[in-house]
Amino acid sequence: MAGKIRVLMVDDEEQFRATTSKILTRKGYATTMAGSGEEAIEVLRKNPQDVVILDIKMPGMDGHRTLVEIKKMAPDLPVIMLTGHGAMESAKESLKGGAYDYLSKPCDIDLLAAKINDAYGGVKKKVKEEKKAGDIMIPLEAYTTADLGSTVKQAIEKLKASYETCLSTGKLMETGHRSIVVFDGQGNLAGILSILDLIAAVRPAYLSAPKPSMADALQYSPMFWTGLFTSQARALVNKKIRDIMSEAPPTIDEDANLMEVADMMFITRARRLGVTRKGKVVGVVREQDLFFEIARIVMES
Repeated sequence: MAGKIRVLMVDDEEQFRATTSKILTRKGYATTMAGSGEEAIEVLRKNPQDVVILDIKMPGMDGHRTLVEIKKMAPDLPVIMLTGHGAMESAKESLKGGAYDYLSKPCDIDLLAAKINDAYGGVKKKVKEEKKAGDIMIPLEAYTTADLGSTVKQAIEKLKASYETCLSTGKLMETGHRSIVVFDGQGNLAGILSILDLIAAVRPAYLSAPKPSMADALQYSPMFWTGLFTSQARALVNKKIRDIMSEAPPTIDEDANLMEVADMMFITRARRLGVTRKGKVVGVVREQDLFFEIARIVMES
């Protein structure tokens, strides 16, 4: 996405604000936090924002009252309401008050990001236009990367860390990337290491080789399988990423229409594409990113 979208998150829970700030910042947003409706109004007076994420249930000035004040100050500022499952009617009511949309808690970070991007795009363009690849991609700095010289153990440490650093609260959930983008020494996209690649690498090659029919009973006996997974996993420790990774995914320009993205994914059967800017990879667009756009259009129709 071009530039950073300024997002104001309003919630009375301190831990949730800290968690959300880290997640949205990693996603490439310029994030500001407010602990109350009153504080949110003060922030908006001093620092204009592009999108507001507003919790409905807060002490003092709740989300509905805060929404009213925000609309007085900035009628065109899109506000996305967050609500619990037991307050869906309240959230729907906020749409009549001018809210752009609402999400129930807990909500997935990718869905929230899609809503933020859509809200921002609707205001900037006024007339809804189809998004481009760069509008829905995950910026490269927010994705897990490695170089060809890394060992499989180092790659696993990075992939594992991407899951462990995913933060979750009762209102927001983040899922880790299931792959690592691999670059060569010149900064060129060289391949992808996915969890499926690791599973394939653990499985001995001879299991797929032709074998006499008499060996079938041995292969599937408990004695055959015992200890095999552990020994094969240990054998990966010093292997290089290049030995087990998949080939580099196709790339597409950041200004490509989403139908071009969909067409390339379908033709190549790729679950992710590298997104380029002036020939340099700057992000990754995944099948789920495209799904959220399909879902948004279908639900609005």
